[in-house]
Amino acid sequence: FQYLKRFDQGCDLDTFQYEALSVEGSPAQCLQLFLLHCGIVDPSWAELRNFTWFLNVQLRDCEASVFCNPDFVQDTLKGF
Repeated sequence: FQYLKRFDQGCDLDTFQYEALSVEGSPAQCLQLFLLHCGIVDPSWAELRNFTWFLNVQLRDCEASVFCNPDFVQDTLKGF
């Protein structure tokens, strides 16, 4: 949710890191963003769960990768 919220606001995601245990927005706002970005017109709960699980895994791997660390790559991969 934190990434999708900032993406919709046009924020720079290259320097953003997930903030564990922080609460942002309401459950209704979270669901609305998931429905907006999941790519399925009328998704089932299972499809929403799979979308959020996959997104979470990808973002966690991205944060852990040295190649996505702005301090390491500096400005060579801007927007990657």
